[in-house]
Amino acid sequence: MGLSLATAERWVERWECQQQRYAVDREERFTVIGDVVEQTVAGGPARPLVVDLGCGPGSLAARLARRLPHADIVGVDMDPLLLELARTHHPDAARYVDTVIGEEGWTKALRLARPLDAAVSTTALHYLSADALYRVYRQLAALLRPGGVLVNGDHFPHDDTWLAELAGCVGRRHAERGRAFAHEDWASWWTAVAQDPELTDLLAERRRRQPESATADSAACLSVSAHQRLLRQAGFGHVGVVWQYGASHVVVALR
Repeated sequence: MGLSLATAERWVERWECQQQRYAVDREERFTVIGDVVEQTVAGGPARPLVVDLGCGPGSLAARLARRLPHADIVGVDMDPLLLELARTHHPDAARYVDTVIGEEGWTKALRLARPLDAAVSTTALHYLSADALYRVYRQLAALLRPGGVLVNGDHFPHDDTWLAELAGCVGRRHAERGRAFAHEDWASWWTAVAQDPELTDLLAERRRRQPESATADSAACLSVSAHQRLLRQAGFGHVGVVWQYGASHVVVALR
């Protein structure tokens, strides 16, 4: 299933473009997540340990590796095609783990030799149900050292319907000004992937594994205040939003 570097580079570049349609001010969100992690590990261990949940093709892991070249980063995802793109295009950014976040035994699959300093995620945990998300938050609280952080960047709606609609409008206007909608969308990217013979086997494996109800009871429907409540219930102390643009938030929780 090994890919050529040229193929991985081409598809990761297209991935980076299409994701701009969905993550409002995506690059700034990545930067903020990096700022939080860098501040957390400052003056700490010589080789901080960071897990990237739902790492996809390595977008966040690669950026963190550039910010923190001495960190040990573990990228976690269940998508064999995206993981292979990450391993080929960003081979030195992280150690990549193929497992399903939230399933029985997923934390053991990480093979962590010491407590985590940070757990990060961006636009990746929304497929989890509310109950599953709570369990994952509890598991992460157990894996993090005291003083470690969980940083989750995603679209979290407001409880107030009017504010939710207004925040969505703000995000769309920002995307329009940045011509984000000129890029191909998610469905078009996957349709194009299916035409590349080098990705045929990986795509077949992805389809074989695809959960039947990946979007059922989506955690993306939970408000930002609901996420904060779940994090506190899971054992985190200081919990709050450190960055927001429209409905896009970066939520931080201190262990």
